[in-house]
Amino acid sequence: MNRHKIRENSMICVYQNLLTGKDINKCIEETFATNEIDDFAKILVFGSLENKERYIGYINQVMEDYTFNRLGYIEQAILLMGCSEFDNQTAYASVIIDEAIILAKRYCDKDAYKLINSVLDKL
Repeated sequence: MNRHKIRENSMICVYQNLLTGKDINKCIEETFATNEIDDFAKILVFGSLENKERYIGYINQVMEDYTFNRLGYIEQAILLMGCSEFDNQTAYASVIIDEAIILAKRYCDKDAYKLINSVLDKL
């Protein structure tokens, strides 16, 4: 599985957990069709959720006229994963931002990618 697909599946897992409180291990099992995920997916899924409050603090500091809680759950999942990638230095910042924008364009409202880009660019 390539990194883009891992990001997409990880976003789905984080989204489901944020939206419904569903057990993250169950989300992983259903989304990845396995109980074991690679280290990159662990950084995205578990890193996002374990450091959620700290990342929300960073995101709220750079957002203008919004707060994290006002965002849709998909946008929240993408931003948390971006923070986790920055924190763990999984790729160059430009790659992390580009991948987040691709996910936002595919799964979010029409202009949400602009907000995602703006927030991640400031972090």
